[in-house]
Amino acid sequence: MLGRYGRTKLEVHRMPGVTKHEFLNQRPGDPQDIVLAKTVTGFSDYVTETRPDLVVVHGDRIEALAGALVAATNYIPCAHIEGGEVSGTIDEIYRHCNTKLASHHFVSSDDAKRRAMAMGEPETAIHVIGSPELDFHAGSSGVSLQDVKDHYDITFDDFGLVTFHPVTSEQATMGKQAQALFEALEDSGRNFVVIAPNNDPGSNDIFAVLDKLPSCRFRQFPSMRFNHFSELMKNASCMIGNSSAGVREAPFLGLPSLDIGTRQTNRAQSGSVFSCAATDQAAIGRFLEAEWGRRHQPHTGFGEGNAALRFVETLQDGGFWEQGLQKAFHDIS
Repeated sequence: MLGRYGRTKLEVHRMPGVTKHEFLNQRPGDPQDIVLAKTVTGFSDYVTETRPDLVVVHGDRIEALAGALVAATNYIPCAHIEGGEVSGTIDEIYRHCNTKLASHHFVSSDDAKRRAMAMGEPETAIHVIGSPELDFHAGSSGVSLQDVKDHYDITFDDFGLVTFHPVTSEQATMGKQAQALFEALEDSGRNFVVIAPNNDPGSNDIFAVLDKLPSCRFRQFPSMRFNHFSELMKNASCMIGNSSAGVREAPFLGLPSLDIGTRQTNRAQSGSVFSCAATDQAAIGRFLEAEWGRRHQPHTGFGEGNAALRFVETLQDGGFWEQGLQKAFHDIS
């Protein structure tokens, strides 16, 4: 809902047939514990008024943790999407908390299922559906590359994609990391489309670096329409940064990606994903030289683009709704 970060709520408003309820859960600069507290308060009021049959939360964000917490304490069924995964920051802790709070689990892989079971969740409540992000990229985006370039005034044909988010446990060094990363990209002489960082603490230091980049070679956006971004990914020469898109969607599309820093540690499973520290400018340069424009075999370790269908099939099974909400720890020996 924040303009500086692209007001991505507009993507929800474009969806037909859904009812929207808006709640401003943060102001710029709010620490994560305050964001959590505000979201819990607002969402608690909302579910008290609407009493939903099911709350669906996704991933490892503080907002998802608030949703799962409210659902659990109000004895409302909660479906958690993409639990059981590892990364390398406090977000992983939030993700595992969501797993313990949620009553149903829709995971992206067999490995994720195994981890959810290791946390004591019953196998009957865990459903492997793949990663929902891949559904959108599996089919046509509905727009052409030229449509995207015209809409966003992107003038170059050969480009890489960059998204570099703050790591909340490394706030003090985010400016230094961003400076080193974008210096290496600028020194390469190549063109890049940059999606601005998210609203986690530390983003201001990254924005300070982005503001100094030459606009003729770095086209920047706070966010982008989903289908337009998908089309850009399908036509980019590589992807660089620490977004989950680099270790999830990029391998699915066969796009080489360079994972920067610790934000997605241990999450990549594809040979098309490389990694290095933000300050390792030599490694960044080697990646650009070796991988720019190269295509890899698509990786389907996180699904084949049919997660939504599997999700709906599970909800249509009457047994899903008969599961009790009193949780018990299920040991695996």
